[in-house]
Amino acid sequence: MTVHFIGAGPGAADLLTLRAAELLRTSPVCVYAGTYIDDAVLAHCPDDVRKVDTARMDLDAITAELVAAHERGEDVARLCSGDPSLYSALAEQSARLDRAGVPWDVTPGVPAYAAAAATLRVELTVPEVTQSVVLTRTQARSTAMPDAEALTNFAATGATLVLHLAITRARVLADELVEFYGSDCPAAVVFHASKPDQLVLTGTLADIADQVEAAGLRQAAVILVGPAVGRTPGVESHLYDACRERPGVEPAERPERPGGDA
Repeated sequence: MTVHFIGAGPGAADLLTLRAAELLRTSPVCVYAGTYIDDAVLAHCPDDVRKVDTARMDLDAITAELVAAHERGEDVARLCSGDPSLYSALAEQSARLDRAGVPWDVTPGVPAYAAAAATLRVELTVPEVTQSVVLTRTQARSTAMPDAEALTNFAATGATLVLHLAITRARVLADELVEFYGSDCPAAVVFHASKPDQLVLTGTLADIADQVEAAGLRQAAVILVGPAVGRTPGVESHLYDACRERPGVEPAERPERPGGDA
């Protein structure tokens, strides 16, 4: 048997990958966090599946369920919200499985930040505006952030910032970022990206915290900050430049510049 760590995506059941849906369909045990994963996603499971909601379970109890399934010879679909590579506790769970001799693998999913960007209809990297995206979080009721990963260090780069697990500190963060991005910098918040109750807030660092507080958001929201979030225009990419040389393709004739220079 195998414990399959599966990215459940941002929420919508039809944003699961084909591989994820097949693993859910064929696994007799499904372990998931009910806080984030709803019945529409679980509908991919067989009717007789054993469902284990981890919302109120600690790591020892979760591991015990996975090991017990292994001893019964049953595959487990271990659903992680978004993608397992981000804030999923994959490292600590898999370490315990390794110690117990339980095999496991990982199936990626659509991360929440990608769903949020799709909802906003933005590209987070715009040529000559920003070419980097920083995925990070802040410290509240959670483990400490490494000293070198202070938000100000990332903000100094001017990259597009995507903040997870940070919605309760929206005002503090906005005030902190103004120094680097300016008060008129575009900012957005997407709550429950791709779910039926999705909520989108758009504005600037000057007013986004007011909108968050007015909406009463406390969890399951992604904050995005940076010029790209407001669709700030940049230059056109060289990727589709008609004059760009491509292997095996004759380059298009370069248009003449004023004065007759090629």
